[in-house]
Amino acid sequence: MVTSIQLENKTKARLDKMKAFPKESYNEVVNRLINIAEDDGVLSEQTIKDLEKALSEVKNGKLLSHNQVKQKHGL
Repeated sequence: MVTSIQLENKTKARLDKMKAFPKESYNEVVNRLINIAEDDGVLSEQTIKDLEKALSEVKNGKLLSHNQVKQKHGL
């Protein structure tokens, strides 16, 4: 079932800014926002592990400069 809702222009403009890509539907934007709200901002265990790994690499000097990344990717 599909339904319509009324939004103020200001609200629609805010949703437009939240699109991950230009053709993302408002339904997808709203569902993504609902998922974030339901998760209550809690990071997944995998995300926490990835962040801890990244922090460890930074602390141990295992990072590349902007120029090194550009060079590595031929930019």
